[in-house]
Amino acid sequence: MIGRLAGILAERGEDHVLIDAGGVGYIVHVSDRTLAALPPAGEAAVLYTDLQVREDLWQLFGFPSAIERDWHRLLQTVQGVGARAALALTGALGAEGLARAVARGDAAALRAAPGIGPKLAGRVAMELRDRVPALIARAGAGAAAAAAPAPRGRAGRAPPAPAAAVPAAAVAAAEALSALVNLGYGQSEAAAAVAEAGSDEAAADPALLIRAALRRLAPKG
Repeated sequence: MIGRLAGILAERGEDHVLIDAGGVGYIVHVSDRTLAALPPAGEAAVLYTDLQVREDLWQLFGFPSAIERDWHRLLQTVQGVGARAALALTGALGAEGLARAVARGDAAALRAAPGIGPKLAGRVAMELRDRVPALIARAGAGAAAAAAPAPRGRAGRAPPAPAAAVPAAAVAAAEALSALVNLGYGQSEAAAAVAEAGSDEAAADPALLIRAALRRLAPKG
């Protein structure tokens, strides 16, 4: 399994790039958003990848973060969502947008992805809602690991950084989700509240995010 590629971006196509890693050129399919964020040809690039294997075809799909790659894999567990549809969803919404849309059951937001119709969007929102808390927690763990000091090599140089840092909002969301579950809220309702509150200015502050989520969980009277 090829999970990550680091090398020189040799070529850019309309929906893919060619990365030269150790003298081997890998064609990696990417979304428009990922393509726009990559450097020009000739510069170093890093992508997290998902390898799709069929009898007649092997394809690599690339993402700026591990959590977005995880979303790509998770989306394909829904009937009717193939690798291209999953790439369209991650490209249109990103990891945070997907977590927010699925946690809230917002099928309309999922339909913003090209080729995603109302039935498929509804199926994704319904079937993956209970899986969002685990991904929010994983994103927070990944962000915390990315923020830790990098180990030094023999020459005193740190290894190359990943293509895109996981945002601080991911750490705040994971901490807020854990706090709400510890308060007795169910994981799905807590994840939905955190996802809704994540669109506020409090998104990167765990304490403010918890308070904003609690306001959404408070009984309406």
